[in-house]
Amino acid sequence: MSGSDTAEQRGKVQVGDQAPDFTLPDQMGRPVSLHDFIGKSVVVLYFYPKDNTPGCTTEAVCFRDSYVVFKQAGAEVIGVSSDSSESHQQFADQHRLPFILLSDQGAAVRKRYGVPTTFGLLPGRVTYIIDRRGVVRHIFSSQFNPEKHVEEALNIVRALQSEEGSQTSQAAAEPAHGEA
Repeated sequence: MSGSDTAEQRGKVQVGDQAPDFTLPDQMGRPVSLHDFIGKSVVVLYFYPKDNTPGCTTEAVCFRDSYVVFKQAGAEVIGVSSDSSESHQQFADQHRLPFILLSDQGAAVRKRYGVPTTFGLLPGRVTYIIDRRGVVRHIFSSQFNPEKHVEEALNIVRALQSEEGSQTSQAAAEPAHGEA
């Protein structure tokens, strides 16, 4: 493969790739596109197997409990599974989830991102951190440690926030072109 292969051509998104755009219905049935967030916030895009299963509920509740911290750090949390919008609505209501859940019923987005299956049949649990430019900065995959996804995501989001803050202060400290 050449260095110019896209994630779609490789069949798997990797760190440094431009995140493939998509539009999926949220828990209210409204279309949500990744490009709606580019330039505005870091995106924590987490794929999980199924609503209302023990590991997925643990992961969602951990994201819920840290949601304010993610928002303060300039990030939006988005969960994706193959469940219907109606299932997501019930799941979000039952567990008071403040973030977006997207329905990928045909698993097309999961396949575009190259999210693996476990034992060949259980949809994988993978979290992608996408910066404000739409570049994948971190990928974490762990089927059996759902809490670790939140911890990893928060560490990377904070690092990106620090990185952006230092770039902003460097730009502010540099004299304008032509000044000296």
